[in-house]
Amino acid sequence: MEEKFKEEFVQNALYRIDESTRMNRISVTQLSEEELWKRPNESLNSIGNLILHLCGNITQYVISSLGENEDKRDRDLEFSAKEIYSKEELVEKLTETVEIAKRIINDASVEQLVRKRKVQGFYFSGIGVVLHAVEHYSYHTGQIAFYTKQLKNQDLGFYKGTDLNLKNGAK
Repeated sequence: MEEKFKEEFVQNALYRIDESTRMNRISVTQLSEEELWKRPNESLNSIGNLILHLCGNITQYVISSLGENEDKRDRDLEFSAKEIYSKEELVEKLTETVEIAKRIINDASVEQLVRKRKVQGFYFSGIGVVLHAVEHYSYHTGQIAFYTKQLKNQDLGFYKGTDLNLKNGAK
């Protein structure tokens, strides 16, 4: 039963991660290099900073904590960086980070998923680490999509061709 639960949990976590990655790619491809690093105001981050932040958070929570690797995160740099990566480099950095994290999640044992550990000053099980990473990724993906829509004044077509009005149980 534990192994079946683990497989279902992992499958759904990886699906959600892939969805956020897909949406971020769609958003970023719409932007110019200048728009990628533009801050709406001084209290908000650019999309470039949000992507660096996502890479840092996913690395700290999944790659370092769940994957049992050294934590080398420099969180402040994620927010202070300005135009240090091109659009293509940022998408590649995010993709590489996500792929490593997905392998770690997929390969995690039941013991790793239930063991508690300290991450960023909080205590989470491996399941808590994965839930945080998925939720955090989704949260900032929504911000990236919103800001892209605002900059471009267009729908991003995330679900183009999908009928989202189907009722539960409908085929």
